[in-house]
Order: sequence, then structure tokens, then C-alpha cells
Amino acid sequence: MIITDDPEQIRRVLLASKTVAVVGCSPRPGRDSHGVAKYLIGKGYDVVPVNPAAAEILGRKCYPDLRSVPKKIDIVDVFRAPEHVPGVAGEAIAVRAECLWLQEGVVHEGAARRAAEAGLYVVQDRCIRVLHTVLVRQ
Repeated sequence: MIITDDPEQIRRVLLASKTVAVVGCSPRPGRDSHGVAKYLIGKGYDVVPVNPAAAEILGRKCYPDLRSVPKKIDIVDVFRAPEHVPGVAGEAIAVRAECLWLQEGVVHEGAARRAAEAGLYVVQDRCIRVLHTVLVRQ
């Protein structure tokens, strides 16, 4: 689809999405990934934690990778270091996610381009919680 920074396009993606896989979701409440997942749950999203080192996070079954998730994923929200993004992008493409979302501080141009060429919306270096708060306001 497109690598985007356009607020209206991002708003449409957020409104159209139901299931968000949080890759790198931490079981520790002080971590950003945990707080963002909790926020998204509070806003009505079906959040799927993805972390091979945890069985459950925020009362939800945790999966070791995107391919193990038994449901359609709309947004893949990535809390991993940039060197891990190509692998996550490949999984996001394989499971036919709608959007690859790289959290603030996470940028990988090659993986973003590959995901966009495969038909995913791509948002880089932006916090989904911050943009949801500003663009959706629910």
C-alpha cells in the first residue's frame, strides 16, 4: 500500500482495525509495550501479545510469533530493535496483516518498503497510543 505519515490515512487505519498484535509486548507494567497494549485494550481493540518468553500478558494468551496467532491481524505493532524488523515484516506479510506499525524509535527503510510493496500500510517511528489519542479521540 503505502508508507505513510498522513494523519487522515493513519486515522482511517486505526478506525478500520480491530486486532492488534503487539510484537515485543512485555509482561512488565513499567515497559512502554505493556502500557500501549493496556491502552489499546481499553479502547476496544483485540490485543494479541507476541513474546516467545511469556505465556500470558494482560490476561491474554501470548504467542511466540505472528504465524502462531490463530486469527486475522489488522495491525502489527512492533516494539523490537530495528535489526529485528525485517523478520517481523516478513511474518506480517505472511499472515496478511493490514498494517506494519513501527513504534517510536523503530525505523527500518528496507523492511518498510518490502511491507509496503506487499500491500501493507506502514507507519514508522510513531507511537500508536499517541496518534490514537490525537486522531481518534474516543
